[in-house]
Amino acid sequence: MKRFVLIDTAQIPDDGGALCLFEYGEDFVIKIQGGNGNQLMNTRTHGSEDALAEIPCRKIAQRPHPRVLIGGLGMGFTLASALRHLGEDAEVHVAELVPGVIEWNRGPLGEKAGMPINDPRARVLRSDVADILKNEPQGFDAIMLDVDNGPEGLTRKSNSWLYSSAGLEACAKALRPKGLLAVWSASADQAFSQKLARSGFNAEEVQVFAHGNRGTRHTIWIAEKRE
Repeated sequence: MKRFVLIDTAQIPDDGGALCLFEYGEDFVIKIQGGNGNQLMNTRTHGSEDALAEIPCRKIAQRPHPRVLIGGLGMGFTLASALRHLGEDAEVHVAELVPGVIEWNRGPLGEKAGMPINDPRARVLRSDVADILKNEPQGFDAIMLDVDNGPEGLTRKSNSWLYSSAGLEACAKALRPKGLLAVWSASADQAFSQKLARSGFNAEEVQVFAHGNRGTRHTIWIAEKRE
């Protein structure tokens, strides 16, 4: 019988909380320490994390030297998907605030996604994605956000800024003309769709399966920066 085996714990900077990495049979699971037992992510169901990168990267792959930013390394599946759908001249920057998550992706956890962290096109930064957004005007062709559980901060209250009007305006400023913002969420949120529109984006809400073609669905907003 499979059971959860705690592998490691990683502190969340400036928060006091922690993330826990568990082994569960052949899979890995990340949970919040002291939470209600809900999984933040696992290596078995990552279809929506793949789609978060696939949809925008397919759209910008033919641009010269495309440069993209991923907010949140997670289990590496979004990074791996971005690399699969971009050419050799691309740069994929990943902002990850929790040092332990970066280290987990250098070990057995990273092998589940094919060790994308080792790809020469990947630049993994120990940084808050908000700081990068504020300091890279028109720096990216696409930005993909998979921070917390979507438009509401869960693991770190300050993450909610990313999904505020100020955060979305910072995303717009960090995008090049006709740049794309992709946002992952565990559930739909009509109010967030309206907020994207007010922040200078033409947004589409896409429903994708977490695994395979049935079961749990997650939401991805694909939002193009207006001229």
